[in-house]
Amino acid sequence: MSTQTLTERPSRSSLFDGLTRYIPIGATVALLLALYTGGVANYRNFEKPQVLANLFIDNAPLLVIAIGMTFVILSGGIDLSVGSVMAFSTMTCAWLTVEAGLGAPLVVALVLLFGTGWGLLIGAVIHYFNVQPFIATLVGLFLFRGLTLQISTSDMSMRDVGFFQWGMTHVEFGGGIRQGGFWLPYLSFAAIAIVLIAFVVLHYTRFGRGVYAVGGNEQSALLMGLPVARTKIGVYVVSGFCASFAGVLAAFATKSADPLRHVGAELDAIAAVVIGGTLLTGGAGFVLGTLAGVMVWGLLNTLIQFQGNLSSWWARIVMGVLLLAFILLQRALARSGEKRRT
Repeated sequence: MSTQTLTERPSRSSLFDGLTRYIPIGATVALLLALYTGGVANYRNFEKPQVLANLFIDNAPLLVIAIGMTFVILSGGIDLSVGSVMAFSTMTCAWLTVEAGLGAPLVVALVLLFGTGWGLLIGAVIHYFNVQPFIATLVGLFLFRGLTLQISTSDMSMRDVGFFQWGMTHVEFGGGIRQGGFWLPYLSFAAIAIVLIAFVVLHYTRFGRGVYAVGGNEQSALLMGLPVARTKIGVYVVSGFCASFAGVLAAFATKSADPLRHVGAELDAIAAVVIGGTLLTGGAGFVLGTLAGVMVWGLLNTLIQFQGNLSSWWARIVMGVLLLAFILLQRALARSGEKRRT
């Protein structure tokens, strides 16, 4: 009898641990439904499809940098440079097309190549020089914010560049808004494509499995023969690419570049990832959870807009409270798991 009990305990514990990892994302989805239900109950026209569609329009750049941040946090790292790289990418698009006269498609390609190269460089510095990710990427935060302001201290318009009209060219669904449907621009489809690609990479490729393994326990990943160096550098390559791609999407969305725009975007991305159920310590989380976290941020801003008499800063206040709550939830679940294993 005692032997049977001993053999059953590990399997029961493993099953419970497996279910526990879904609790944070379950809480996020429940919160998302509660916010939407509350909006429908209190505000007229909140139930219209375009309200939800606007979440994918207004938050497309944030969604993309949050996806890149998901890779980094899953590996046990952090990237504080994404907001500055995003702003620098948008400003570079404007300067190279408007002032330097280069073709917009070439400029976009160069910007994406730059972001990818920055990720490769900072990932190599973190791994081979054993620099803390917080410190290494903080360098990028200051460096690219400063470079952005060196390009221009005022807004630069790209409205005369025909190429940047593409992003807000839209597709109508259900006959469009007039017939109860909705519309989505191409830039939203680009952001959704990044989410789908990230989902496949993380859950169905060797690289994705390596990201989870390195985040869970780097030494164990080394002993298993996993390419730890390639994985750690790779997540920053992904993050750098996503940050520059988000900058391009911002250029498509606004057709302008503001050097002071996207200040704090890296913190919004981190908050969305954590609220989406990804552990700050790495090793557990979901791309679709990050999507839900970004939608929570978007819904908070939408609710404030419908209310009409509240400052937009209330969204950040609520987001801060939610972030603290989810961190405490993660810690409580981690302690519970430790007690069961002992």
